[in-house]
Amino acid sequence: MSYQVLARKWRPRTFHELVGQTHVQRALVNALDQGRLHHAYLFTGTRGVGKTTLARILAKCLNCTANGRGDEGITSTPCGQCDSCQAIDEGRFVDLIEVDAASRTKVEDTRELLDNVQYAPTQGRYKVYLIDEVHMLSTSSFNALLKTLEEPPPHVKFLLATTDPQKLPPTVLSRCLQFTLKHMPPERVVEHLTYVLGEEGVAFDESALWLLGKAAEGSMRDAMSLTDQAIAFGQGAVRHADVAAMLGTLDHRHILGLAEALADVDVQRLLAEVAELAEQGPDFAAVLDELSSLLHRLAVAQMVPDAVDNSHGDRDVILQLASRFTAEDIQLYYQIGIQGRGDMVHAPDLRSALEMTLLRMLAFRPQGVPKPPRTPLPLRREPTGKAASEMNAHVPAPATVSSAPAPTPETTTTPDVQSISEEQPTPEAQSEPQVEPQTPPAAKEGAPLQELPPWVVENETPSLEVSAPQQGPEPAAMVEPVPVAESTAAPEPVSSPAPELATDPAPAQEEPASVAPTGRLDNAKWLQCFDALGLGGLTRNLAGNCLVESDDGTLLTLRLDPSQEAMQAEVHQTRIERALKEQGMSRRIAFYVAELSNSLETPRQREERLNQERHAQAVDLLNHDPHVQKLQQAFGAKLIESSVKPADEMR
Repeated sequence: MSYQVLARKWRPRTFHELVGQTHVQRALVNALDQGRLHHAYLFTGTRGVGKTTLARILAKCLNCTANGRGDEGITSTPCGQCDSCQAIDEGRFVDLIEVDAASRTKVEDTRELLDNVQYAPTQGRYKVYLIDEVHMLSTSSFNALLKTLEEPPPHVKFLLATTDPQKLPPTVLSRCLQFTLKHMPPERVVEHLTYVLGEEGVAFDESALWLLGKAAEGSMRDAMSLTDQAIAFGQGAVRHADVAAMLGTLDHRHILGLAEALADVDVQRLLAEVAELAEQGPDFAAVLDELSSLLHRLAVAQMVPDAVDNSHGDRDVILQLASRFTAEDIQLYYQIGIQGRGDMVHAPDLRSALEMTLLRMLAFRPQGVPKPPRTPLPLRREPTGKAASEMNAHVPAPATVSSAPAPTPETTTTPDVQSISEEQPTPEAQSEPQVEPQTPPAAKEGAPLQELPPWVVENETPSLEVSAPQQGPEPAAMVEPVPVAESTAAPEPVSSPAPELATDPAPAQEEPASVAPTGRLDNAKWLQCFDALGLGGLTRNLAGNCLVESDDGTLLTLRLDPSQEAMQAEVHQTRIERALKEQGMSRRIAFYVAELSNSLETPRQREERLNQERHAQAVDLLNHDPHVQKLQQAFGAKLIESSVKPADEMR
């Protein structure tokens, strides 16, 4: 079996036999069937994708005589049996003039070629000029061709083919119908080779075909040529080992072995793989390049599994291997690999450079766990339910607020600030004189702490720590949170403001524990469950500017601020409905655009108010801090209130 057998026997004879060029096939077939023919066609694409073959098929369509010798005989499915079709297939059709522009670049050659344009075709219906690698023509040749290309005789068609259309003058491009042939992916090459070898009865390994498909670099012609060479090399069979030896390429299985050793954090296996590679005398720089490429595919597999490149036919292996890495490790390994590739020129030898790069990957890997945990794929997915609320900055209330109307230390089991301050009083807090805690102005003016949202209960500890400097000289209490377990041994009592919070049962009375209120929703329940819905982005902004207009148990009508009317979209409505359903409140959502009531508060307004209150409280605590006062007295310092952030926002 020779290349002539494979290439010529399986060369496409009609448009329907073209591999991977459906878009061009469809356009040309429709044009031929409808009789809408242009005088000049330009076929572009990389080498070996079928430009010249496509031009010959089009020449047969224009000159096939099976349906008659007149213009009505033009067809999109040439018979292949008439004299014209057979002559074109055999390369002896007088009216098909094929020109290699790479060898005939002079203007004299072009003028000689165009001298016969005016004469009618001798044998066929059209005189077809097929100019291959047309971008190689000189500027003078293009100028000589331009006038004829613009207004050719009715019996002349120009078919131009090139791998570099950017080198063609715009005046030529504007006079042609351009068709760009696609680059052949390895999957398509392997599919076609599987069919050809199956029809030819040649034994093969699928992994060997993937090596051929990768080596062809998008060219089906090169793939057929390499396949014929592999058949001869393997004595009538296409085997993986023979193809790898013939191509002299790196065995991809060794790269997978290196990645598996990195996943297992197995240094001994890692060096053993490098030693096995060294026996084959590879290019170690290429090994590192392949490993970096594999890490890129692993990162894609973690984020978008469906987008994994299958150029090696190992998609399933990549997906399985991606789950054994953390996303941070893959990014770190890739960055170290790229940096190590640039450092290879300074290394004493390439093998030691590769080994040092691999060892550096493991040496700088975070040491939190001995081996990376399994990573569920994909990493990026839309958060839902409680998972979404945990990802947000706000933590829902069920784990921190008791459902009793007035919780007591005996009945409350939730580890909130109130229970901590009552169950674990410190001796110092009982014996030392207490300093009256400062009440923020915002709280005195009618914004009591019982209006705080559910997440604030858990974040109150930082606020208590800010006030601790009033009780003792240690400034560290302003920065570092005081652990609950160590509260009994703390020399500075941080629970001095706690009695006021502990004796005020209002937060527990107005904030029920359930994030999914039963019954029909009103605005108070809407505020209560809003953060537990886990909404984010534009959807959260839209819902946060709404009040509950009505709820009949099936349809929830939300009054929307007119300033946010432009944000309405079906996708936001669907997300709100889904979030409510996951919280046990199945509702359809309808928006009613109207001015908001001043007596009710939207989730967005409540959030802004609470932020202002926390900021005012933090500023007030700093103004009364003895250390800040000393700085003001000694150096004339001034507190920049806009730079103050509550402790819970700094986490």
